[in-house]
Amino acid sequence: MISAATEEIKNLTATEGGNITLPEPVMENGFVSFERNTVATVTKREVEIFKETYTNKLHCDKNTGLIKITGLQMSDSGIYTIGSKGRNIFIISYNLTVYDPVQTPAVNTVSVSTDSCILLCSVDKTETTLLWYKDEEILNQSSSALSLPLTVHKQDFNSSYRCEASNPAEHKTLHVNITTSCRNNADEGGHSPDTQRYYILTGVIMAVVFVVVLAFLVHTVKKKFHKKSETITSQAQGRYYFLFVFHSLLYDFLYVSVFHLDHTKCEAQ
Repeated sequence: MISAATEEIKNLTATEGGNITLPEPVMENGFVSFERNTVATVTKREVEIFKETYTNKLHCDKNTGLIKITGLQMSDSGIYTIGSKGRNIFIISYNLTVYDPVQTPAVNTVSVSTDSCILLCSVDKTETTLLWYKDEEILNQSSSALSLPLTVHKQDFNSSYRCEASNPAEHKTLHVNITTSCRNNADEGGHSPDTQRYYILTGVIMAVVFVVVLAFLVHTVKKKFHKKSETITSQAQGRYYFLFVFHSLLYDFLYVSVFHLDHTKCEAQ
């Protein structure tokens, strides 16, 4: 039992939108105050609310006598005092701090090489502490940055890694699968991202060169074919002209021969 003249202050933490239960029960008659202003009284575990903002927000468990505050907001941070006037007389104050909910961290692979891997753990809110664990050992931590890098060496790829985001009220953890996030795929018949980028770039360059060479060859072949067509056309025209001249000379020769023969017959008669 604590004397009424003695006031004990304990720290409590909670997250916005969550609930908080004050640890000390009020079994008979008592009160609840916030920043030295009475917000409710408790009589035989029944609550009478004096402040409208605590209606449907402050409750007393009829079985345990514990005071519970629900639907917490940032403005609910402050000093809460509960007192009991029954056989167990006490006054206890709680310094409640309401925090933003902790975001589950995200882990991305920054780079992979043959002997190491760089991972980046990140969150969106600065009021969060980030920690990198290898098995149960803390490797790196930051209490203000939005992101926290970690270099994992090849000899440690078989260890267990996780990133934790926390504030005084709660923490959330993300376990990292090194096999999929960090292992050098070259050991498994694949290629690291750097190697893959090299292969892609090389393939693109080779494709461009192939297209240029192919276009040049097509142009050259078409040009030669065009010249050959012109040559063939010229040759054909020459042959046609020769045949025409030959045919004309033959016709003239035959005509003259026949005419001369007829003329000779006529003279003989």
